[in-house]
Amino acid sequence: MTSEQPPPRETDRWGIDHVWVDAHDEIRRVADQTVAQLRAAIGEPPHDLDARAPVVTRPGADLGDALGGGAGSAPVEVACEDGTTRRLEDTTLPGDFPLGYHRVRTPQGHDRLLVVSPGRCWLPEGWRAWGWTVQLYATRSRDSWGIGDLADLRAVREWAESAGAGFLLVNPLHAVAPTIPQEASPYLPATRRFRNPLYLRVEDAPASCVERGRALNAERLIDRDEVWRRKRDALENQYRSGGADDPAFARWRGGQAGALQEFALWCALAEEHGPDWREWDADLHDPRGPAAAAAAERYHDRVTFHAWLQWLLDVQLRSATGDLTVIQDLPIGVDGGGADAWAWQGTLAGGVSVGAPPDLFNLAGQDWGSPPLTPWRLRAAEYRPFIESIRATMAAAGGVRIDHVMGLFRLWWVPAGAGPADGAYVRYPSEEMLDIVALESHRARAIVVGEDLGTVEPGVREALDAHDILSYRLLWFEQDDPEDWPVKSMAAVTTHDLPTVAGLWSGADVSEQARYVEAPRAQLERGREELLERLKAADLEPSATPAEAAEAAHRLLARAPSVLLAATLEDAVAEQQRPNLPGVVERPNWRLSLPVTVEELPEHPTAVAVAATLDAAVRSPQPHPKELEQTFEQR
Repeated sequence: MTSEQPPPRETDRWGIDHVWVDAHDEIRRVADQTVAQLRAAIGEPPHDLDARAPVVTRPGADLGDALGGGAGSAPVEVACEDGTTRRLEDTTLPGDFPLGYHRVRTPQGHDRLLVVSPGRCWLPEGWRAWGWTVQLYATRSRDSWGIGDLADLRAVREWAESAGAGFLLVNPLHAVAPTIPQEASPYLPATRRFRNPLYLRVEDAPASCVERGRALNAERLIDRDEVWRRKRDALENQYRSGGADDPAFARWRGGQAGALQEFALWCALAEEHGPDWREWDADLHDPRGPAAAAAAERYHDRVTFHAWLQWLLDVQLRSATGDLTVIQDLPIGVDGGGADAWAWQGTLAGGVSVGAPPDLFNLAGQDWGSPPLTPWRLRAAEYRPFIESIRATMAAAGGVRIDHVMGLFRLWWVPAGAGPADGAYVRYPSEEMLDIVALESHRARAIVVGEDLGTVEPGVREALDAHDILSYRLLWFEQDDPEDWPVKSMAAVTTHDLPTVAGLWSGADVSEQARYVEAPRAQLERGREELLERLKAADLEPSATPAEAAEAAHRLLARAPSVLLAATLEDAVAEQQRPNLPGVVERPNWRLSLPVTVEELPEHPTAVAVAATLDAAVRSPQPHPKELEQTFEQR
């Protein structure tokens, strides 16, 4: 993990950084052609945007400059979201002004969104916990239909609670297109607002359907296409048998915003015309146009079916999470042909995708395939795409992990047809976005973790800390002893993109990389040796087993004073294959199930040992009690 030295800032009015610092601390200049392509994708920001964009602030702040009048300007009225009206005589928000989303009429006659944020995310004072990181699709029970589901999540949660865990961290559960083939990556969803029906536990199905579904557990590799075929058939039967007649569904649907109807319509259209809205007939490109309205009537029953699936997901997720904090992962973007891109096409940039420049771990850079939100268009849309994504991911869970949180500050944009190395950074209104995250966190009483791995520019971690967004620290990345890691962090050994302890220790991970990655074996071995250095303090004998190495790694992790300590289920069972090998499409990424069932987890010796180690750590006195006191005394 690297932290840049700041280059001379050259950011133009489109938000494009013309210079950046690479992984070797060399200052690089963006090619003129790249700048021209990105400016075309961003478009010309309107001259009066600052006078119309949302005002994001905090109680006690002076709004004079933000409203264009300066301190002491004429009184303004605020229409609060609770229906009341408040008059501000001197444009200073009282210290007890209600948090939330309000409307304010400026002296210039503009009606603007007024976002009043606490400035800090919800973080219980003195709370400390350990938990499991769960790739839910991989976490199967004997009753699963070839893929881990929400009933399995409930079983893992109940086991975790019995062992003393205080949270779970779950892979993104967001929906993909309801078509074949199914998208395997949880990080390229069709939407960040709705959930994937693959995770439903099918109930009340005939015995023959149940038997056919459970038969999919015989294969270790998850076949999402076949899982969806069998679950879809069973769910359609349940729906046709009166499932949608449940009054609870009608009440729930009636309380949803129009986004649910729009998403369900996209699903129905995707089944008819394909999963990429850009390939539909042109008259269906407008989700609020007459052709879409006519389609909603024509596919009324199918739209209701997809809305009903979302209700089932909401019910099952709430049952699965119970009272435990379940931190859900928020991907950095969405599929450009998916539901959110259809709904927000005027806010997303075309002809570009999000990625990362070359670094020490990905020498060619990365292109993640998602279209980015255009910063000025996001402000003009009053941040609705961002707010809805954050809010939906926090719902019914109690926490969110923001993937690539540096993207709230700047994102690496890659022009279509170019390689990842030929991109540039585009700036975002980070302070306003962080304050919105804090407001949503406060309302949902949800913990927020920022995945700040990789190249982190100066000031990012300080800003996250100021907003009580937990940093993410990994044993594989950090040079310092875990004892010296920050209190306000989630600490872990590894992630889904990095080697498991067992795979690293045995050398199996390097052997697998060698089959897929075009890099000399010696280079891969050097990388392994660098990571093994992190285990030196564990005093492992060379003859130690992979399971013993996994236990030792978590004894090192237990030294960290971090608020949250996390262990992956892969490490809990000494699994040697990582869930994902980035950039390798030939490997069955996101398809590897755990080698043990959910029923076997509570008795697995490595899982028991890791749980005991982390549980003892969070219940023992803090290694740095003064730092912990300082962390919370400002609240």
